[in-house]
Amino acid sequence: MEKKLKGSQRKRLRELAHGLDPVIQIGKRGVTDEVMRQIDNVLTDHELIKIRFNDFKEEKKDLSARIAEETGSELVGMIGNIAIFYRENPEKEKRIDLKRK
Repeated sequence: MEKKLKGSQRKRLRELAHGLDPVIQIGKRGVTDEVMRQIDNVLTDHELIKIRFNDFKEEKKDLSARIAEETGSELVGMIGNIAIFYRENPEKEKRIDLKRK
């Protein structure tokens, strides 16, 4: 993602993510190539996702940075062992409205 999110946009995305359930879980096998493909696909479909770290909790910050870098997404926030990621949808009509409501 070439443009960085503003603080107000991050806040809006965290608000929107509040009601979401984690769609990916990082378990004993860690962040494998297959998990990365799944994350990439889910980001394409949903733009805003949560990932739960069931294992690798000590490494979650480093792993989240790697996930963001490799998927071209942004880490919007982290609450406990759940990370929130956002990647803008290439189709304009499917994008999340980042303006405050």
